[in-house]
Amino acid sequence: MKPPPAPARQRAERRGRAGEDEAALHLRRHGWTILATRVRTPAGEVDLIARRDRLIAFVEVKTRATAAELDFAIDERRLARVAAATEILIPTYAAAGEDVRIDVILVAPGKPLRHIENAWIG
Repeated sequence: MKPPPAPARQRAERRGRAGEDEAALHLRRHGWTILATRVRTPAGEVDLIARRDRLIAFVEVKTRATAAELDFAIDERRLARVAAATEILIPTYAAAGEDVRIDVILVAPGKPLRHIENAWIG
């Protein structure tokens, strides 16, 4: 049996879920419909999958305790994992003729969230 997560890990998990909730609310306010959250694949996880018109966005959400930490929250390796997961999920969430992109939303307390559209062009 796995030991329970350490308190610091639990706090990070709660902060991450709160950031995902904030990102989903942001997307809804901008006309997006959330199709799924925290979708796991063998290649990795996609935090949010959203639709607006004929566009499907696979969204990686990064939440950090401070805005300064956001500068290091996402890198090519992490985006490559999201891209690999997206490739697996496209047939499930996107119909023929729909556009697909990978976005990143960065969240830190007290700062406006930062939505980076088309973060991965692979």
